Amino acid sequence: MRMNKLVVSAFILLTFQARAQDHQKAINDQVWKPFISSFNSFDTDGFMAVHSRDVVRAPRDAKVLLSWDEYFKQQEAGDKRHKAAGSSRSIELRFTERVANAAQAIDVGIYKTTSTNKEGNSNSFFGRFHVVLRKEGSNWKILVDTDSSEGNTIGEKDFLAAHPLE
Repeated sequence: MRMNKLVVSAFILLTFQARAQDHQKAINDQVWKPFISSFNSFDTDGFMAVHSRDVVRAPRDAKVLLSWDEYFKQQEAGDKRHKAAGSSRSIELRFTERVANAAQAIDVGIYKTTSTNKEGNSNSFFGRFHVVLRKEGSNWKILVDTDSSEGNTIGEKDFLAAHPLE
């Protein structure tokens, strides 16, 4: 009897893990891959398309809260400024925690953003992000997006210690 309970418990645990991995794959495909691609190519419309119209953007170092419209304007201005300057940028994401069910998810991790000016000089910046996602219809969207450099204490070591996007 005790062995049966152990087998059933293990089966249930494996089933939950498989479902969470399915949700994370969908989130990767619907949110993180287009997020990275559109950010790197200065595609404001594509970048904002992975965000809910109810998004709350909270860059904690700046101590501000932005609505979708405010976030769009800020992102668009930055994209135009970088394009005009002839610079490029890339963002990489790594994860320290991922929790998901069929309708909601939380992803926590470290980002690395590298900006390169037209002369070829580059700088990398790191921060910790916390993102709440929700399923809207059949698509995952970012509902809350907050990040911080935590007083410039987040760095390459933190980034490398986190798990890559799979």
